[in-house]
Amino acid sequence: MTRDGHRLGKETRARIRLEIGILFASQEGRKSILFFGLLIALLVAINGLNVLTSYVGRDFISAIENRNHTRFTREAWLYVGVFGLSTMAAVLYHYLEERLALLWRSQQTRRLIDRYLARRAYYRIEIEGELQNPDQRIADDVRAFTTTSLSFVLMTLNATFTVFAFSGVLWSISPLLFLVAVAYAACGSILAALLGKPLIGLNVRQLDKEANLRSELMHVRENAESIALLHREGQLHRRLRDRFEQLVSNTRRMISVNRKLGFFTNGYNYLIQIIPALFVAPMFMRGDVEFGVVTQSATAFAYLMGAFSLLITQFQTISSYAAVVARLGKLMDAIDRTDEPPPSPLAVQMTGERLVYDHLTLRQPDGTLLLHDLNIAIERGTRVLIRSPSGHAKTALFKATAALSADGEGTIIRPDADAMLFVPERPYLPKSTARELLQQLPRRRSLDKTEIHAVLQALQLEAVVADGGGLDVVHDWTTWVGLSEQARFIIGRVLLAQPAFVFLDRLRAAMDPTDAEQVLKLLSERGISYLMLGKPDDPLTYFDAALDLAADGTWTWQLFTQPPRAVPALSASGV
Repeated sequence: MTRDGHRLGKETRARIRLEIGILFASQEGRKSILFFGLLIALLVAINGLNVLTSYVGRDFISAIENRNHTRFTREAWLYVGVFGLSTMAAVLYHYLEERLALLWRSQQTRRLIDRYLARRAYYRIEIEGELQNPDQRIADDVRAFTTTSLSFVLMTLNATFTVFAFSGVLWSISPLLFLVAVAYAACGSILAALLGKPLIGLNVRQLDKEANLRSELMHVRENAESIALLHREGQLHRRLRDRFEQLVSNTRRMISVNRKLGFFTNGYNYLIQIIPALFVAPMFMRGDVEFGVVTQSATAFAYLMGAFSLLITQFQTISSYAAVVARLGKLMDAIDRTDEPPPSPLAVQMTGERLVYDHLTLRQPDGTLLLHDLNIAIERGTRVLIRSPSGHAKTALFKATAALSADGEGTIIRPDADAMLFVPERPYLPKSTARELLQQLPRRRSLDKTEIHAVLQALQLEAVVADGGGLDVVHDWTTWVGLSEQARFIIGRVLLAQPAFVFLDRLRAAMDPTDAEQVLKLLSERGISYLMLGKPDDPLTYFDAALDLAADGTWTWQLFTQPPRAVPALSASGV
């Protein structure tokens, strides 16, 4: 096996041990241990019944050979009884295996979702851009990991029990046949590993390429109207064809490897059926054993070879499984990195009553200067227009204030998440009722119906909600209403939440000037301080100050109600 394959196998085993330990230590741990213990007990019982079946079958065939009617009847009833017990044990085994797999998947999915959404890990992973399709890894790879991991663990245990159960049976029939079985399985496993080792890397790439194609198709579905209006079908067609051709090319290589592996595994399995007869049939012909021993040796040999040849029979599944573990491991590693982000010279402290930028410098990822040494304080009640000929500096300031990823240094002191809200340029309206849409989370207080309708009326949204069936009817708002109405719903949430500050990202881009002025007027009437990203030629009505950002990173702060002022150097602990 190659060095990469060995490393991947080692990581797979380590990941299984880690996740099993986490499962047993979780709230579901006691139930999972109970299920696992019952599964082991059932495995022992099933193997015991299999051994018993081999002896009953031997005597049953011998009774037929000897034309012994009494013995034939007795062995037939024993056969039926053993089959009944085996059926009950097999059904219970599969039921408990499925229950334990579901329990494990539920525990692991909940844990991953909690960590994925905590501390904005989803955002940091997306910004880094190194991990593709985290959604598919949580939804599909977790399911594949838990069900296949449990299956492999149980198959390994079952193989171990089978070796102990049938080694004695085969040895008692022919020690030479037992040694042949061991040697045959060992040689077969080595050859299967050599022939099939490329499948591991190919399966890793296959899962990524499948996910990339699915992602492109989802993009077409989610942006169907815009694509149709802009006639972008040609570009998307090329991208989809390119994704699909990459998938097909990788699949061809997998099929080629599977063909070579298939020649070997099929021939290997066919020989298993005849090898026992080659050794035991001469013994029967010499009169050393009854004919039933021939069939018993074939049964014991098949069970033993199945246990010894686990790598051969499951190699394709193992290679796919190793790819799933690798993808899931990368997701968990990415989340781990977000738990402990690297130290940054840019600090955001959510402890203030006002908004303070203390010697704030921002840069693009490539090091280009966007803003140099911004040093101002914005008191509550101040309405600020932030102007710049370029959107990069404004967007960087917006993200830095929201404590999203930003490159730079300095300190931002601002109110906490409940007292300072952010409205992005593109409204986000999840599928929900209008009441849920207007409720700022986490929910601090129940919204009064009269209060909601007053805000809807002020924003000219009452008719929209009424046409949709009222406050408590679920809608997909991104298709139900236009962009301007979507933006006004977001503003409605702000008005009902009544924060101290709200930061607006290009409000006028989502609605016409009249509606934008009405929104600023409503915010002013409710005493909500706001900062809004705008353009150099935007009107200054409803603003008390302007922050102008130049292309070279310099800035100008202008107050309209009092002379411009700058804030003296601030300590990291506050003002």
